[in-house]
Parts: sequence; structure tokens; C-alpha cells
Amino acid sequence: MSDTEKTPDKKAEAEAEAAARAKENEEQAALPYKWTQTIGDLDLTITIEAKYKGKDLDVVIKKEHLKVAIKGQQPLIEVRPGEKAVISPNLHTNSPLPTQGTLPHAIQVDESTWTLATSSSNSSEKEISIHLDKVNKMEWWAHVVTSAPKIDTTKIVPENSKLSDLDGETRAMVEKMMFDQRQKEQGLPTSDDQKKMDMLEKFKREHPEMDFSKAKIS
Repeated sequence: MSDTEKTPDKKAEAEAEAAARAKENEEQAALPYKWTQTIGDLDLTITIEAKYKGKDLDVVIKKEHLKVAIKGQQPLIEVRPGEKAVISPNLHTNSPLPTQGTLPHAIQVDESTWTLATSSSNSSEKEISIHLDKVNKMEWWAHVVTSAPKIDTTKIVPENSKLSDLDGETRAMVEKMMFDQRQKEQGLPTSDDQKKMDMLEKFKREHPEMDFSKAKIS
């Protein structure tokens, strides 16, 4: 097939990807919190009215339990292991959003913290900043709460500066993990699977007298 004939398919693929990305951005923007992550940790920001002080908040951070609430009000986020997700409203839009459920992965409690400070962009608001330290520092999170919409982790591209900060062995592990994650999403062999396949092909060439028709890679 010529390049000209492939163009419509490529265009349709690009349009589908753009639509998926737009939907993802819309879903994330609607959440009552903002969040970012690196391969090793995750940060959430929740905006509240400036009248509230630290003593007015109920913040609980445990290995598989996260709760952020203004005392006497419905939690802004509450995550408990093994519980069915409950829908909570977005403070700004009053729309029902999934802010309760379970954490997708465990966190290091001793390295996780929270702070309350006046918003740098609006003095009439304050921001609750929550830092979660991941137990597994080789895994991207698709969401903070399992009931919330997922992001496509295969599209995450860490800043070069972040990767360059890692030692050679750790960087190689992160890059391998990202490659394998993309391969799995596309139904393709991981780097380990490919090595096994290459070894089998080499062995087959060296031993043509043997029957490999029933050989399986596990």
C-alpha cells in the first residue's frame, strides 16, 4: 500500500487520539482536585475558601486510606481500602464526581505530608497540598481514586531533567518499565518476552533437526 493510501488511516488515528486526549483533559479538569505525579511520588491540590485554617480540616493519610475534609462537611476526598466508591460533589460546580473509593496503590505514610497555604493566584482562596510518596517507585498511577476517570499512562513522558537526575541503573529500569507498559497496552511483547523469542529463534537455527512446533514461551 502506498503512503498516499495510508494517509486517511493515519488521519483517522490522529483524530481519534486527539478526541481521546480532549475527553481525558475534560474529565480531569472536572475533578474537585488537581494532581500531578513523577515516577516516585504524587501531589494533589484542593482549593477551598480562605476563611478556613488548618484546625478546621480533617486530613488523614494512611497506607491505603486518604481523607481530606472540612470538619462537619462531606469529605472532599475519602479513600478507604475495600470500600465501594461513593459520589461526592465538586465544590465549585456542585456536579457529582467520584472522589471516594480506594487508592490504586500503596503509599509511604512517613514520607507523605500535607500543607495549607493561601493560593498564589487568588488571595480569597487557600490550597490544601498533599504529597504522597509511592511504595512502588516504578509505576505510574492512572488515577488517585479508583472510581475516578483514568489517564492514559502510556502517554506520560517524564521531563528529561527528571530522568537525568537518576543514576544509570535506575534510569534504565524506568525506561524499560515505560517501554514494557506501552508494549502491553498495544498487545505487543515486552522486552523480556522479546528476549525469550530471540533466544528461541537462535536455538532453532542452531538445531534445525529439532521440532519446535509445540514450543511455548512463558
